[in-house]
Amino acid sequence: MQTSKKKILAVDDDTDILEFLQVILEEEGYDVLTTSKGEYVEQLHNGGLPNLILLDIFLSGKDGRAIAKLLKSQDETKHIPILMFSAHPDAEKTALEAGANDFLAKPFEIDDLLAKIAQHV
Repeated sequence: MQTSKKKILAVDDDTDILEFLQVILEEEGYDVLTTSKGEYVEQLHNGGLPNLILLDIFLSGKDGRAIAKLLKSQDETKHIPILMFSAHPDAEKTALEAGANDFLAKPFEIDDLLAKIAQHV
């Protein structure tokens, strides 16, 4: 039986982290899109919507929490689970207040990341 791959969008301004996430998640069978630009995430449209968004809180020129709030305020994207991550110790509370469905502190264990993704997709 052929099942379509779950699509994950990873957003971080650190390209090394994006490459790492892409390799790990593709090995797990996910279809992975990556971007370092918050503007890309704000322009998601039906048809190409991911099943989950991995979103860094602190992006160059953008705040991931503002992006999360925007996505959660739009009918076509509010259903998409957002897993935010950050190395900042106080970020979890503000991430959840911004509408994130879950939070992961950097640096994180691969197994922790995969478990959180599995809970939401």
